[in-house]
Amino acid sequence: MESMGKKKPRPRRSFTPEFKAEIVELCRRGDRSVGQIAKDFDLTETAVRLWASQAEVDAGERDGLTSSEREELAALRRENRRLREDVDILKRATAFFAKETR
Repeated sequence: MESMGKKKPRPRRSFTPEFKAEIVELCRRGDRSVGQIAKDFDLTETAVRLWASQAEVDAGERDGLTSSEREELAALRRENRRLREDVDILKRATAFFAKETR
């Protein structure tokens, strides 16, 4: 009885850039609504809207980070996190060896 009305979460899927581009092109044609396109291809409306919005940013039609800028930002954040971990390890090693030499 507790699970009534609750949907089981859909497993995360990944799609090729070509597939996303086809979906965005269908949205731009305007002969079907975003909701109908999402339903026809078993996608969420949110995902289709995000793909269309990102395509507009990439085309320069809307302000925001392009896909390549997002990828670069993610890579820089990963590198920054790794470097912070490296610095933290070196600080602990320095403290350890300073204590050992006293």
